[in-house]
Amino acid sequence: METTHSASSQSEAYVIGIDYGSDSVRAVLVNAHTGQEIAQAVHLYARWKEQRYCNATKNQFRQHPLDHIEGLEATVRQVAKHVPAEQIVGLAIDTTGSTPGPVDEHGVALALKPGFEENPNAMFVLWKDHTALPEAAEINQKARTWGGEDYTQYEGGIYSSEWFWAKIAHVVREDEAVAQAAYSWMEHCDWLTLLLTGGELKTFKRSRCAAGHKAMWHESWGGLPSEDFLTLLEPKLGGLRERLFEQTYTADEVAGNLSEEWAQRLGLTTNTVVAVGSFDAHAGAVAGEIEAYSMVKVMGTSTCDIVVAPMEEVGSKLVPGICGQVDGSVIPGMLGLEAGQSAVGDLLAWFRQVIEWPLRALLPQSSALTPEQQEALREELSDKMMAELNKAAAAVNPDESQVLALDWVNGRRTPDANQALKGALMNLTMGTSAPQIFRALVESICYGSKQIVERFEQEGIPIKQVIGLGGVAKKSGFMMQTLADVLNRPIKVAESDQAPALGSAMYAAVAAGIHPDVVTAQKAMGNGFAETYTPNPARVADYQRRYEQYQAFGQYIEQATQLQAGEVAETELVNQA
Repeated sequence: METTHSASSQSEAYVIGIDYGSDSVRAVLVNAHTGQEIAQAVHLYARWKEQRYCNATKNQFRQHPLDHIEGLEATVRQVAKHVPAEQIVGLAIDTTGSTPGPVDEHGVALALKPGFEENPNAMFVLWKDHTALPEAAEINQKARTWGGEDYTQYEGGIYSSEWFWAKIAHVVREDEAVAQAAYSWMEHCDWLTLLLTGGELKTFKRSRCAAGHKAMWHESWGGLPSEDFLTLLEPKLGGLRERLFEQTYTADEVAGNLSEEWAQRLGLTTNTVVAVGSFDAHAGAVAGEIEAYSMVKVMGTSTCDIVVAPMEEVGSKLVPGICGQVDGSVIPGMLGLEAGQSAVGDLLAWFRQVIEWPLRALLPQSSALTPEQQEALREELSDKMMAELNKAAAAVNPDESQVLALDWVNGRRTPDANQALKGALMNLTMGTSAPQIFRALVESICYGSKQIVERFEQEGIPIKQVIGLGGVAKKSGFMMQTLADVLNRPIKVAESDQAPALGSAMYAAVAAGIHPDVVTAQKAMGNGFAETYTPNPARVADYQRRYEQYQAFGQYIEQATQLQAGEVAETELVNQA
């Protein structure tokens, strides 16, 4: 899928931002001086669409690198053809994270090597894969008790199963063949950048954003956690630290130039600069024109909340229960702080799957229609059904519905990561309707966001404005108005439809020397804001009351989860005895 706009004759420098999401990749070609979008293209991952290598019941979500490579070629070639290749001076990649994968000594992903092509453990472990719950629990327990540095302190004090070391430890324990064949491991954004530049694995510039937020990298203890700690966690991690990296680099720096092979494959030249990689939310925050003490909410399948603050003002302050605080992870020279929710679009998509099950199971098969036409008809009917549901949910009077939901269907990311938690509904009656349940799910997302804002402010990080971007922010006025009412704050919505890709393009423009720094690139290339949602005073007090009920409900479910986990552990000990 591709869209284009006329190229500006006033500039001869263009950059490409490439954004890898959970189910697709998109590339945007923009004027490096003005930010004008020239073309964009989107590619859906073929294997992911079939949910190959995934098992939702086990929270296993893996992606094959061929999906990423095919998407890279398809999208970049489409957008690059609109201007002369020599005028495309830079590109940059952002990805979801933490999404690590095993590689050989040359940086080749194991799933691209004979014998590993169909092995999920040899693929990239997507951010929302929670198979590493036990390993995350071990990291947290050992970081506090081993007698050395607490390596989780800059990660919010709680390490998540969504992150780098937990996933690696899980895979090497589960799969001896992968453990033996994996020379090293790379975050998705790093691997793709290495792929394009053709550099050496040992000297390649790793992402500060990825390493600081997910791999417990911090300069105060010399980079990554010590060899002693890692081998205490899992002996099979022995020696891996020295095969990873020591230094990290911000996303405005040059990782290298396009290799000759990839310049030909993408229709570009070897003069094109490739910037250091980053995560999608952090790049999106740059495009959302983030500034000190703004919170940019990147709202897609999940939500990442990004805040930046001057280093000299934060000092040694640590914010507990978030997803890390890293010098330069968003804007070089400023502290980047990350929080978020594990399911937003995914939560609403889950409910869609539930209510459309009869549609997919019982819609008559017609011999007059091809399988593709039948699927298109189902999608059309489902889209119409969801549009009506959204409209009806927006019309529900909150005073007349007591349905309350928890947004933890994929665990809780922040505050205080706990991926073992589950979603829940309460106050259902014989009169409860689908629109009421859908509204409760939307409200639960907003209550979860309010908890995050409160955590930052309780820890001395003021939130002076809130900015929304991403598919949910652009498409759901109902969601954004509810969020403004729950937070009792205005919410600006960024204009760009592809904000992470635009943010990556800004990084690329700095790396290519078009702009001296990221703040200057923001001012020159920013698209501004589409609209602002202001709180409805008539709703604020009621939502505050319901928010307190949400908190109490959450405490009950969390206690019940802990009790159940304890009972399971006790039963396992008895069985072992």
